[in-house]
Amino acid sequence: MHADPAQALRSRGLQVTAQRLAVLRAVGKHPHCTADDVIDEVRAEIGAISKQAVYDALAALADKALIRRIQPAGSLARYEDRVGDNHHHMICRACGKTVDVDCATGMAPCLTASHTAGFKIDEAEVIYWGTCPDCLAPRKPRCRK
Repeated sequence: MHADPAQALRSRGLQVTAQRLAVLRAVGKHPHCTADDVIDEVRAEIGAISKQAVYDALAALADKALIRRIQPAGSLARYEDRVGDNHHHMICRACGKTVDVDCATGMAPCLTASHTAGFKIDEAEVIYWGTCPDCLAPRKPRCRK
């Protein structure tokens, strides 16, 4: 979470609005949240706000690198406020839980492509898929009354 969200907005040339501040706080409180999660959180904080206003704020914040938008294959877009470090993610196939994973090796972009095709690579995005510890844990049988 940014120490001073209003200053973070100003430093990136964005106008400080209640909507943008609320969206930034929501993403900071709930890393890897969906737009619907943000809408619910923002509405609980400031009241009525349109879905479009939240989508617009998410887009503006992601465009200015105040938040990061990730969209794993077959999943809804998710948002987080951990930016600038090229970290990766692990996602549970069973429940969708998403956690951060620091860079695999070395400096960004963390991975060296076998062939660059002339590209200057500045970022690598890796998603590890598997099953989280909660979903792996054996379920206790429920008592019947």
